[in-house]
Amino acid sequence: MTPTFRFAPSPTGLLHIGNARPAVINWLYARKMGGRFILRIDDTDTARSRPEFTAAIERDLKWLGLTWDSQEFQSARVASYVAATDKLKAQNRLYACYETADELEIKRKLQLKAGKPPLYKRADNAISEADRARFEAEGRTAHWRFEIQAGEIAWDDAVRGPCSYRGENLSDPVLVRVDGTFLYMMPSVVDDIDMAMTHIVRGEDHVTNTAIQTQIWQALSDLPLPQFGHLPLLVDAQGKGLSKRMGSLSLQDLRENGLEPMSIASLVAKLGSSDAIEARSTMDQLIAEFDISHFGRATPKFDPHDLEFLNSKVLHDLSYDVARPRLEALGLPAADLNTHGEAFWLAVRGNLQKFAEASGWWHICFAPAAPSIEDTTFIAQAIPLLPEGPWDENTWGAWTEKVKTASGRKGKGLYLPLRLALTGLPHGPELKLLLPLIGRERVLKRLNGVTG
Repeated sequence: MTPTFRFAPSPTGLLHIGNARPAVINWLYARKMGGRFILRIDDTDTARSRPEFTAAIERDLKWLGLTWDSQEFQSARVASYVAATDKLKAQNRLYACYETADELEIKRKLQLKAGKPPLYKRADNAISEADRARFEAEGRTAHWRFEIQAGEIAWDDAVRGPCSYRGENLSDPVLVRVDGTFLYMMPSVVDDIDMAMTHIVRGEDHVTNTAIQTQIWQALSDLPLPQFGHLPLLVDAQGKGLSKRMGSLSLQDLRENGLEPMSIASLVAKLGSSDAIEARSTMDQLIAEFDISHFGRATPKFDPHDLEFLNSKVLHDLSYDVARPRLEALGLPAADLNTHGEAFWLAVRGNLQKFAEASGWWHICFAPAAPSIEDTTFIAQAIPLLPEGPWDENTWGAWTEKVKTASGRKGKGLYLPLRLALTGLPHGPELKLLLPLIGRERVLKRLNGVTG
């Protein structure tokens, strides 16, 4: 059987860094095994699902470098859920319940008051035909619960190891609402069966769901159960949950703030595993390194500073061939890039935190820029020592050595005033690389306090 994986977001909001992790891990796992990756849009919540969120999910996943072998929509599969409902009713595993929300809350409180767990079990809530007739005469519509059978429910989890539940300790879940719509629990299983899912990797908040869905699966199909893996959920650097602080961590916002997709993929592909988190240039590198057995049960912490560090590393390793079209997209002239582009990129990439910063350095190198001169006497001393052309990477060293001998200066006192005069900034790429790009004419203008 072909290894088959899925990522199944609900289109009720934007994907965030917490969603990106299972998406990337499932995709890498599928590609590592030569299997299939399915994007399933869980859009049965018609009140909250929006087509614009579906479009955003597709855009964000493609931006991350994830492709899918097929795409499915739960809203188009309702007939399959109706058929599954009928099958479970025929097996007497799905039974009608008529309690109102208030009545259910009263039952729950009474159980807690009696020192019992608040479970809903069929045997404790059986109704007679007379009660059923009375409820329906009152205009009540049934919701439908799945009967969890007693006994052990066990599986060997790819992340958590052996997992075991007792059916008698689990509440019978509602599968069908009073309005006939379906909750998450059953459609997910029906889809996984119909799509021949062999692996399901998701957050640890689904562990109990897996115990329940295991019995639903076995009631509906003779196919073997998938290999389950439940990843610990991300927390922030202080150990607090991310769910209520996701606004600025949506993939859309991260993209708009200049984060590279490979920095995000490099982080979430290893976060929570025993592997070192290092910047990677391609998804193929991450595929080659992927191993689900390296993930553990420890809670992984997400720190935005780690992402910023990886982002700079991704840029520092970015080849000119990849950077060239992006530099043009920033508005850098193609003709000038033909002449200076590769030398410029190799000079500045090591100092970039965000790709868009390259535009500022291009301006410093090739457009009129205002100098910053504080020590006019020192700069005047340096001007006549400026070498004639042509210039190369050795020019800066030759010039500063002469200035050092003439002025007696060294270290910061030597280099900083020159950097400020040439770039207007106290930091930046190596001047041995920038100097030939700026050129002797512009350098002389700036040293003389003229914008050039």
